[in-house]
Amino acid sequence: MKPSLLVLIPLNEDSHADISASFDLIYAPTSTQRAEAMASHGHTIHAVLTNGTTGLTADEIDALPQLEFVSALGAGYENIAIDHARARGIALVNGAGTNDDCVADHAFALLLATVRDVPQRDLATRNGVWRDALPMRPTVSGKRLGIIGLGNIGQKVARRAAGFDLEVGYHNRKPRDGTTNRYFDNVLSLAQWSDYLVVATPGGASTHHLVDKTVLDALGSSGFLVNVSRGSVVDTAALAAALKDGAIAGAGLDVYEGEPHPPQALLALTNVVLTPHVGGTSPEAVAAAVKNFIENATRHFAGEAVLTPI
Repeated sequence: MKPSLLVLIPLNEDSHADISASFDLIYAPTSTQRAEAMASHGHTIHAVLTNGTTGLTADEIDALPQLEFVSALGAGYENIAIDHARARGIALVNGAGTNDDCVADHAFALLLATVRDVPQRDLATRNGVWRDALPMRPTVSGKRLGIIGLGNIGQKVARRAAGFDLEVGYHNRKPRDGTTNRYFDNVLSLAQWSDYLVVATPGGASTHHLVDKTVLDALGSSGFLVNVSRGSVVDTAALAAALKDGAIAGAGLDVYEGEPHPPQALLALTNVVLTPHVGGTSPEAVAAAVKNFIENATRHFAGEAVLTPI
């Protein structure tokens, strides 16, 4: 008999089929379906597949008496009640490493698009505007790139930065072994040093509004911000004010507060590039994450060690 799995996030057809081959799948990607599934099947569910944004609350865990395994499909797990699950002895895993390249690629896509003003140049070209009527934009290469969070994704951003002859600095809670990049013990000093600031740190209470007005002011009027981590890390109101007032030159955001609703304070601004939290999604990344989930879950239910525990 296959274990009963509650899926709280959207899946494409291939992923749905692959997971269904190993699990009795209850598919509930909307809030209404989620509530109905909890009420109707809560007593039978052995596993939950979610992600960091969608999460799983303590009350929901309490409503699933047979729950023994919870997985975040991606690396993030900030909205999963981790401590509550651990107190129940529930196994916790994530998709660490499955979409790092995709996110790092997207971070650079946002950086290039923002610094070189690609969206507005595209619009100008379509409207018949020639280059002589447009202000020149900075060269990306040869500057200083600061990374907040030199984890797996941050390291891959740093690796890509080398191809643009960028000097890299970073901030973590403590220096990371095995890197020659310059360490800063606080975000403010990193921002003061940087031309570009890329946010790649986990979300959650400890990083809430880590990038605030003081950090944006330190980044300066010629500085650019990119966020591919979680929207909660950047103070949206402070960012909107900085972009309007020219306190920073521009921003590229794949994540923002209030998702999935677009950030209204930023929509009218031409010096910000927005994408709808797609940095970690590609056919290759999704397939790798699903494969990792199936392997983790199969190992757990076979009594074996999981690959990517939280």
